[in-house]
Amino acid sequence: MILDSTLLCKMTTDTPSTVYFPLESVKIIGESIGIQSVSDEVAKEVSEDITFRLKNILQDATKFMNHGKRKKLSVLDFDQALQIKNIEPLYGITSKEHIPFRFASGGGRELHFIEDKEIEIAHWLAIEGVQPSIPENPPPISKNLQKKESVDPAAKLSTQIDKRDEKHIHGRGMKSIETVKVKQLATHELSAEQQLYYKEITEACVGSDEPKRGEALHSLAFDPGLHQMVPRLCTFIAEGVRVNVVQKNLALLIYLMRMAKALLDNQTLYLEKYLHEIVPSVMSCIVSRQLCLKPDMDNHWALRDFAARLISQICKNYNTTTNCLQTRITRVFSRCLNADKTHLSSMYGAIAGLSELGPEVSKALVLPKLRSLSEKIEQCLESTSTFEKNAVSHIKGLLLKNVAPILKLLRNPPDLVQDYKNEYGYLGSHLQIAVVKARQATSSTTTSISSAASAPLKAIAPPTRIIQHAPSVSQRTFVVNKPAAAAGQAQLGQKVIIMTSKPASNQSSPSVVSTSSPLTVSVAQATQKYVVVSAPNQPQIKQEIKEEPMDTSMMSPQQGLDIL
Repeated sequence: MILDSTLLCKMTTDTPSTVYFPLESVKIIGESIGIQSVSDEVAKEVSEDITFRLKNILQDATKFMNHGKRKKLSVLDFDQALQIKNIEPLYGITSKEHIPFRFASGGGRELHFIEDKEIEIAHWLAIEGVQPSIPENPPPISKNLQKKESVDPAAKLSTQIDKRDEKHIHGRGMKSIETVKVKQLATHELSAEQQLYYKEITEACVGSDEPKRGEALHSLAFDPGLHQMVPRLCTFIAEGVRVNVVQKNLALLIYLMRMAKALLDNQTLYLEKYLHEIVPSVMSCIVSRQLCLKPDMDNHWALRDFAARLISQICKNYNTTTNCLQTRITRVFSRCLNADKTHLSSMYGAIAGLSELGPEVSKALVLPKLRSLSEKIEQCLESTSTFEKNAVSHIKGLLLKNVAPILKLLRNPPDLVQDYKNEYGYLGSHLQIAVVKARQATSSTTTSISSAASAPLKAIAPPTRIIQHAPSVSQRTFVVNKPAAAAGQAQLGQKVIIMTSKPASNQSSPSVVSTSSPLTVSVAQATQKYVVVSAPNQPQIKQEIKEEPMDTSMMSPQQGLDIL
């Protein structure tokens, strides 16, 4: 029952008052307990009785307020007044939180109510009382709980202390209790179903069946309840990368990186505890010297780009001031660029990794090394090795793609070729062309948008019209917009305007021809009172060019075109 504060204040005044408990509230409370259509007389009697009892309770509550030397009546005073009358106090009335009463009115009634909270109900599917780990059901362990356990692993073990760990030792005439805390071993036992799932998933991810691999990756990316198998899956990826980097098996390395990508995309998993296995595996696929048997022919550059995007995703999701993950990864990439004898493949991977970490990282670490990188590219282009020429072409394209937008913001026009050559060497002319193209693309886009916004609206000129008579239809004239082809040829979608000729004094209703084409209204030179609609093409109409202009200066709206 909700009491109006204004009503309670009026009831506590010393002067006689005629305020009663609202009749509408009595009727609403009656309807809530199943009593329908409470009459006004009954509601009035109940209201007087409620008012009398509320006044007595408020008087006692006022006494508690006065004894407490307070000037404001609180809900605690009201509860104490109920207790001295042996009435059960109102539950929840002393809530410390704000009770969000909402107001609603309708049908001449006003009501305050508490909005019900939406509670997420689990999926109905359960097998022998246990909900399976499917996307429709909530995960067995939430992501927040996984994060808490990764931050404080001992918290889970401290809650699992059993009473049997307490040993009671009785001495001579004294009783002492010694508590022995046994550290529980964190066991990860998989059920038979989970072991079968792990076997099928790993075989599908590295197998030769592409549709089956897609289903397995989709399961890793979206299925909840995989937290118990994540340690084994991460170990599988780490061991697989370690072995296949040595064996230079590019295909299996790609499959393993796709597995890592699927685990990182799963929103129910928190992988910070397993980054010590994932990060080295991904970094190996970025900066390893050789990832395939034929580096001059196989496209290992795509694997390095994909792994660079993965490492960027890991830094975005799991980098904190405690682990300094991005700083440590950036230091590895920077070390590859600073070394003089770095292999070209490792250099490409380092540049790709730094570029994926953001333009600020490229600005701080790649841009200062641009001169030395340019000299190395020029030196390798003079080599006779096919691999070196292919590698430096990929490095050159990667630098132009990622450095040109940064230079466009750092340097002011005009972009002179000689200035770029003096500062960046061999890559100067190529960077100048890329920056100029970037500026032109930006300016053309801005110009087109501004011109489109500032262009005035132009009226569409009325098309040339051909008036055609149908011999089979009496008292009708067909006016057709002139097509681009010959006037006598009927075209699909041609706009046809049916106009009915009638004297000026005749106000008979016009004839309308239904059509499936949309209605098109064109403001044209007025003829005599005509009705304009759309109609399909009629090739059997006899063509006759004839204009019937009419003086529109003195024509009233009622005498003009009636547009349907």
